[in-house]
Order: sequence, then C-alpha cells, then structure tokens
Amino acid sequence: MSTTETRPDEARAPGPRPRETLRTASGREAARWVGAHCRERPWLSTATVVSTVAGAALQVLPVLLLSRVVDGVVGDEPRSVLATIGVVLVAAALLGAVATAVSTYLIGRLGADLLATLREGAVRSVLGMPSARIEQVGRGDVLSRVGDDVAVLSKGIRMAIPTVFSAGVLVAIATVGMFGLDWRLGLAGAGALPAYALALRWYLPRSAPLYRKQRAAQADRAQALISGLDGIDTVRAYGLEGVFREKVTEKSWRVRDLGIEVFRFFGRFVGRENRAEFIGLVLIIVVGYALLEADAASLGQVSAAPLMFHRLFTPLGAIMFTFDEAQKSGASLTRLVGVLGEDAEDRLVGDAPVARPGAGTEGESGVVGAAAPAPLAVNVEGLTFRYPGTEEPVLRDVGLTIPAGGSLALVGATGAGKTTLAALIAGIGTPEAGSVRIGPTDLADLDEAGARALVSILTQETHVFSGPLADDLRLAAPGATEAELRDALRTVGAEEWAEALPEGLRTRVGEGGERLDVTKVTQIALARLVLGRAPVVVLDESTAEAGSEGAAELERAVLAACAGRTTLFVAHRLTQAMAADRIAVLDAGRVVEQGTHEELVALGGWYARLWRAWRGGSDNATG
Repeated sequence: MSTTETRPDEARAPGPRPRETLRTASGREAARWVGAHCRERPWLSTATVVSTVAGAALQVLPVLLLSRVVDGVVGDEPRSVLATIGVVLVAAALLGAVATAVSTYLIGRLGADLLATLREGAVRSVLGMPSARIEQVGRGDVLSRVGDDVAVLSKGIRMAIPTVFSAGVLVAIATVGMFGLDWRLGLAGAGALPAYALALRWYLPRSAPLYRKQRAAQADRAQALISGLDGIDTVRAYGLEGVFREKVTEKSWRVRDLGIEVFRFFGRFVGRENRAEFIGLVLIIVVGYALLEADAASLGQVSAAPLMFHRLFTPLGAIMFTFDEAQKSGASLTRLVGVLGEDAEDRLVGDAPVARPGAGTEGESGVVGAAAPAPLAVNVEGLTFRYPGTEEPVLRDVGLTIPAGGSLALVGATGAGKTTLAALIAGIGTPEAGSVRIGPTDLADLDEAGARALVSILTQETHVFSGPLADDLRLAAPGATEAELRDALRTVGAEEWAEALPEGLRTRVGEGGERLDVTKVTQIALARLVLGRAPVVVLDESTAEAGSEGAAELERAVLAACAGRTTLFVAHRLTQAMAADRIAVLDAGRVVEQGTHEELVALGGWYARLWRAWRGGSDNATG
C-alpha cells in the first residue's frame, strides 16, 4: 500500500482479495515424513528407541523388586538375599537415571536434526515458489510457517515431544510389569484403559483441528500487521490508523478467544483422564484384596500392584500436561510438511495460467566488466490477468509503452493492479491474455534465466544476507572486483558509509554483524541493481520503508542506479512520479490516464485529485 494509492474521497483499507493458504499436510502424511526421516538415520533412531526402552524398564524394575522384598520379609528369607536385592535396586536406579539421560539427549538430537531438515526444506520450498504464489497466499501465512511454526515445533522438540515419547514407553513397560506381577492384577489395571481410550477418542479428533485453527488465526493476525506496516505512510497521511487498528484488534481477539477455547478444552480432557486413573486404582485394590483373601496371590504382588499402577500417574500426567504443547507442535508439523509438498508449478490454475518462477530480484543478472547493455523498449499489449478463485480480472486489456531508456511511473488507488502489472512486466506470472515484450522478445517465450537477464525487479522487501558486505553485493555479480563494488556503491551514494565500516567491504553485515538501517539496506539493493546491468528495471515501491529524509536520499540513488535503462516505477511518493518521463494512472485494472505530470495535473482528472490528496496528506503528516 502506498501514499499514492488512495484518493481522499475513497480512503479505505485495502480491499479483500480472495486468498488461498499454503498447503497443510494430513497427520498421516506428517507421520510418514517423520518415519522416513528416522529411517535415513538408522543408528541414531535405533539408539534412541533402545535407550528409551531400557530407561523405562529400569524405572519399573525397582517396583518389581519391592514385591520380592516384601515376600522375602514375610517368608523370613536370609538377610544376604535381601541385601542382594537392595544392591540390585540401587544399581537399577543408577542405571535407569543414566539410560533416561542418554535417551533424553538422543531424542533431542534426533529432533533437532529433524527440525533442521524440515526448516531447511520449508525455506527452500518457499524461496522456490513463484512470487505470484506468495502474493496469492499472503506473506502472513508464509512468514507464520517459516517463523512461528518453526519456533513452536522447536519448543515442542525440546520439551513436549521427548516427554511424551519417554512417558509413553514408560506407560507401556509399566503395564507389562503389572501383568508380570499377576495376570489378574494386570487385567484389573487394564480396566482403566477403556476410560483412557474414551478420553483420547474424545480429545484427539477435536484437538488437532482446533490447534490448526489457532495457528491459522495467528497467520491472519500476522498478515494484518504486515499490511498495515507496509503502508504506514498512507495510514498516517490519510488518517487510516483507526481502520487498521480495528482490523489488527479483531484478528488479535480471534487469537485470544481460540487460546481460551484451547485451554478450556484441555481442562475437560484432564478431568476425563483423572476419572480413568480413579477407576484403575479402585479395581486394582479391590481385586488385590480378593486375591489375598483367597490366598491366590502373595502380599508382595498385591502390595506392588497399586504402586506399579501409581507409577503410571507420573508419566500419564506428564503426557497430559505436555500434550497441549505436543498438539501445537503436531499442528505446526503438518503446516511445515505441507509447505514441502507445495507443487509450485500447479498452484495457479483455472482461469489464471500457471505462473512460472519470476525474474531476478535486485539486479541478480548481468556480466560485470562488460559494457552496459543497450536499453530496450517495453511494450504491453492487451494484458489481462486474474487471480485464482476470483471472477473479476485484476488487470483488463492494459496497454503501455516505455521507450528504450525512458521511464514510466504507475500510480493509482489500492487494488488498482499496480503491483500485479509490475510483476508481470518483470516476468513474474503469466498473463491470461495479451503480452509483455522486452525489445523484440516476448517474456512468455523465456525461461527464468532468460527473463532475469532482461529485467531486474526491486521491491520494498529488500534484504541483507548475513556475511561480508562484498559477498552480499556479489549476489548480483559473482565475478565483480572490489573496484567494481565500490563503483556501484558510489553510484548509489553508499561508498562513504561502506568504507567507514570496521573492515570496509569485508565487514560482516546482517544477522550477527553490523546492523544497517533501512536506507543503507536499500542502497545495498540498489548497488546490486547497478552491478546486475539488466536493460530493464522495475521498482515496486523500493523506497517505501525509508523515512522522509532517507527517502529523498534514496530517490536520488534510484535515479542514478537506473540511468540509461528503461525503468518502470510503482510510485510510492508522487515526487517519484514527477521524476519519470511519463505517468500512467490505473483504476480497477485499467489505464485511465497517461501523460507527463504537468499534463495530468492540467487535465483535472484522476491524477490531479491524487496530486491534491498527496499534497494535503503530506502537509498534514509533516505538521
């Protein structure tokens, strides 16, 4: 959203656009992925299972030995036998602690390996998606998956999942131990299983969808925040703070309400589990008393059985009180595995043709050291485009021409189609009808590398990657010399601060290095644009995030970076539009006006109203 996108008489939040979300896997698909991951690491997986089973068995062994001690005391066995049992008890306790510690470590290691693989795969899948797909689903959904879902799963792997797995194994071993004491006592304890099963049968089918709904609500909230922050200048200039505040508040209340619903739901589950424990303990005591009265079981067996069943309370309680976190982790797992299964080539179907991967971003093409390529004209003819799931096209029969070496600024209200048109001209997506020609070449005939060589696109979502500044710049031109890097920085006005860094171009920037403000980050992106040397440049609100002082500096840098190239601006500030050779005004997907700034102001139409709104909004914002 930009300050040039809303007329004063139509000030409003961006209109709703039907959105899909990224794919979410089923529980079975997620389980298969985890199983396949474990099979790829057989030694680690086997050691994890063996140590967990051994730890659980060693924790149950003391209870079984206690039964032997009671019977030994009753039977007046020699003290040496009791001393031996005592030594075994101590040894079992120590070995059980060691096995449990090893099991916890191995589960964490296996889980961390799983998370790293999943996170890497999810990020790779997102980076490989066409930009049109990202636009279709919304950045909130994308960011919540590679951000929030990874964080939730990471926490679950550290805390909940090891607890649930270890406790589950312990429950199974303890149940076997009860049958080892006496099969009738084992059956009595098993009488609680139907109550446990009913509780889980009631809980599991309802909990997974509820947690997925909670994660989706968090994604919607993130999208609402992002849309407001992206257009903060417009929000302030036209007093739309209340509109966006209400939208974010609505999404936040939704997240809160779902959180309360989850908490209440889990409380009901805990109550059902407690009833199951009560049923089992009562059955064991009653059956044990009857067996003892009938002299059908020893005192040691009867006394150990309630202790063995009580031994289940701790792991069952751990499962219950971490199952909430485990369910959240499961919901995040299905969302991340769903991203891995995204088929980018087949997502944009129906009325809109399949979108192919877009052109290079931030000038990632070009041959360093060669003469700058001659600028090429841009011709857009009869361009029509619609998003999947919508009946009305975003763009309708658009026609534009940018002469070789010339510049054109796109302005218009929210939802007019500016960003979509800019993306199509950059080779991101395929139009339903019409064509985009760069010089004599139709972009539809090119693959990704071919489109990248002709068109570079720079948006406001610029990024500095962690590493030396020189390496960050060489993303656009791997063979660039330091002299060429400095020339590019000088062109965009960044050489002075870059040379002032502690190690100059070798200074580490980004995460773990020098923190750069928005203006400097955008200058780096513009320097990459200079190094790329594509003959056509598309700038989609590339200076929108900078403050007013930084924006003026960046506007000068943009003009310098684009000198001698054919340039399309999606104008964030009308000062940018004024600097272009010509201006095109879009409304409802159509070009309604074209001309120079002076011609359009004199015409008294759409652009003139936009210009008056811009001047008034700028005065109010600065006042």
